[in-house]
Amino acid sequence: MFTGIIEELGKISEFEMRGDGARVKISAQTVTENTIEGDSIAVNGVCLTAINVKENSFAADVSNETLRRSALGKLKVGAKVNLERAVTPTTRLGGHLVQGHIDARGEFLGAIQNGDFWTVRVGFPGEIAKYLIYKGSISVEGISLTIANLSGDSFEIAVIPKTWNQTNLHTLKSGDNVNLEVDMIAKYVERIMLYGQNKPDGVTIEKLQKLGFV
Repeated sequence: MFTGIIEELGKISEFEMRGDGARVKISAQTVTENTIEGDSIAVNGVCLTAINVKENSFAADVSNETLRRSALGKLKVGAKVNLERAVTPTTRLGGHLVQGHIDARGEFLGAIQNGDFWTVRVGFPGEIAKYLIYKGSISVEGISLTIANLSGDSFEIAVIPKTWNQTNLHTLKSGDNVNLEVDMIAKYVERIMLYGQNKPDGVTIEKLQKLGFV
């Protein structure tokens, strides 16, 4: 589990395809502190298992499913990546709950600077549209962000200077793929609703309305 608060901007130092998967090596210094073999680190929002952990680098194996679902397979050596270690019981939850399980690949459509701030627009596939709401949380490249404007196939996020400068957002170009993870609560609510539709005691819209959720 992660918070979507990026700890460090790392760099891809090696990327090797291995059969249906790949092995990636990442240069980093902050997230390797107190990290041991087998710990989880989110790389651009993708939960990976750290191996060969050194003082200034770590490696991870990436499955074919992860390459297919996420944008990791399109990264080149030298690319900047957002890094975050898994939360601990004492971690401050400054963002929102992020699993590191990518729901879809989006498209970076551009960024407009407004003084010191930036408005970033991201396109998304229709399969995740039902999970997105105005002022709701979404993880973009592993960054916990809030949807500031929403249309049928894209959303906008307001980015503060610290986030712009200390994540890979400032390195993206129009047309680049980005990893998207929707708020897990929306997916659980959907599952509960579907499961309870044919049960007399199941969850219904009416019941949620009475409880103040809708």
